[in-house]
Amino acid sequence: MFKRYLICTDLVDGLQRLTAFIPALAQAGGQQFVFTHTVPIWAEGDIPRLDEAKIAEAQTVLDAALAHQGEGREVIVDIQSGKPQDMIPKLVQKYNSDVVLMGTATRSLIQETIFGSNSLAIARSTAVPLMLLRPQLINTYTQAELTLRCQNLWRYLLIPYSGSESAKYLLEQLKATVQAAGANAPQKCLLLTVVSETKRKGISSDYQQQAAAEQLAQAEAELASCGIEVTTEVRVGDPMQEITHAAIKHDITAIAIAHVSRSALLELTAPSFANEILRHSWFPVLFFSPKG
Repeated sequence: MFKRYLICTDLVDGLQRLTAFIPALAQAGGQQFVFTHTVPIWAEGDIPRLDEAKIAEAQTVLDAALAHQGEGREVIVDIQSGKPQDMIPKLVQKYNSDVVLMGTATRSLIQETIFGSNSLAIARSTAVPLMLLRPQLINTYTQAELTLRCQNLWRYLLIPYSGSESAKYLLEQLKATVQAAGANAPQKCLLLTVVSETKRKGISSDYQQQAAAEQLAQAEAELASCGIEVTTEVRVGDPMQEITHAAIKHDITAIAIAHVSRSALLELTAPSFANEILRHSWFPVLFFSPKG
């Protein structure tokens, strides 16, 4: 689905393992693979300086990827010094990357507000989508399992759809990405709406489900016009639980989301559903960055 990968690793999140799985990623449509690790500036003493030992260590680990150069695959290792949120957007521009792969830990909103989040900071500063993978999973896959995961990274996407501005933006981005991917587009997409069990005053659950089904039918027609198989489903219950159940039932390979960036203060009082998926989903998450 994507051709130019920027793979960002801290060397313990499991993404450094992908240096051995470039042929499998190429089967999913990848052509260029840039591996990067950002080494903090050494601040000991009066004058900040590059940590040459850490740079050399990272270079040694990631240079293993270069063995897979050729056969239509371009492989690059680019070690940076500084902060990831500053360096990664520059690398996206330098290599014209169309997707960024990153590891991300499950975190609460309070933890993000206090300690920050590289993933969210990068999402706000670059227009390309992020593929977020849980280190706890990547590190435990066997080689055979990770090969299959890389080959099928984009095979079947789950798209939570509510008809909101963010949902419509996500649909626009997916259509453009699928059309550009050609033969490497996802095979299938599941459009899912979850109706809350909480009854809205004067509106029956049956009516809400019917309205959701009609809304999904319109979205289905848009995606199907791109030539991929689309399934729709309406569920009733807790959104996070139902999305997880649907992902398991349908053998989903990734969940696609997008949202409009908001201030930290507003997120504390009214967190978005997309943020909840980013924080808590154990499935790979394809996150389309906010407009602007």
